[in-house]
Amino acid sequence: MGILPFVAELGLIDHHCHGVLRVDSTRSEFESLLLEADSVGELGGSFFDSAVGFAVRRWCAPLLDLPRHASADEYLERRNSLHITEVSRTFLMASGIHTFLVDGGFQPERLLSGAELASLAGAVSHDIVRLEHVAEELAEADDFVSELRARLRSPGVVGAKSVAAYRMGLALSGERPSEADALRALSSWRGAGPVKDPVLISWLAWEALDAGLPLQFHVGYGDSDIDLHRCDPSLLTPFLRATASLGVPVLLLHNYPFHRQAGYLAQVFPHVFCDLGLATHGLGHQASRVFAEALEIVPYGKFLFSSDAFALPELYYLGALLFRQALSDFLADGLRRDAFVEDDAHRIARLIASENAARVYKL
Repeated sequence: MGILPFVAELGLIDHHCHGVLRVDSTRSEFESLLLEADSVGELGGSFFDSAVGFAVRRWCAPLLDLPRHASADEYLERRNSLHITEVSRTFLMASGIHTFLVDGGFQPERLLSGAELASLAGAVSHDIVRLEHVAEELAEADDFVSELRARLRSPGVVGAKSVAAYRMGLALSGERPSEADALRALSSWRGAGPVKDPVLISWLAWEALDAGLPLQFHVGYGDSDIDLHRCDPSLLTPFLRATASLGVPVLLLHNYPFHRQAGYLAQVFPHVFCDLGLATHGLGHQASRVFAEALEIVPYGKFLFSSDAFALPELYYLGALLFRQALSDFLADGLRRDAFVEDDAHRIARLIASENAARVYKL
């Protein structure tokens, strides 16, 4: 099945992503970055033997002048014969993403900045502030609160992100912590490792909403330092009830395997939005099936595209390509079933590809 022409032509806003590597990667590093994995282990064999690994060989190989389904060895040999900048530019340009909203708060020393990423792609970028990372940077500041608020209101910042899922789980209280409570938590923590205090993490989320910043939460699928059962977005329900009257968007990222819960929350709370994120490329040829599940009940004006691509430029290209294929399959099925007419299909496609993100982030 092909991609519908009007979907193929859509420009995309990637509302959550990261930079790409500045230097070439070893085979072991490349394989580990294909998945949310700590490392390649002998017990599990090669990570090329995965849905995303086969997608790289099928879809990325031709962009490096290799035949479809070139072997992993052939692919990496060809890739390493090229300069990393050329490889990155090739895949970024081919993605059709014209706007990147970049979370630069994770391993920034390894990755291109948002501006560098956008320059390679001939696109534009905006910054997403990673709340816990900023708190850790400002831990020793004399006036932590003022400096944090200034950072949230910096030019170029269009949103904030919380990694509460990694630090405490998503069971944020529905009660707003006071500034005094937050400062006591800060004093107890004060740079002693990653921020994990529930009071401080919750206070950071409220501060982002105070600044009018759309607030992203990592949900579900991630690497091995999360406890998956604590990453169900339904755990956010008390927080979502408490913040609904503020009118500031809350965005649930990735969501797999909780994509149906996320769709429900986006339906019932006026300020909640969701995506499928990195699960799209992670699922490879299976993306269309789970994409359709993610769209079962969510209003189409509340679903966004993101790649959550990190480090490997192939993941931008695959994220965009497999998104387009999944969206095409969903719309073609709807047209075949007379669920909507072609004008509706075009409008749904525009909403999900870019218009929802432009509205939510006021781009």
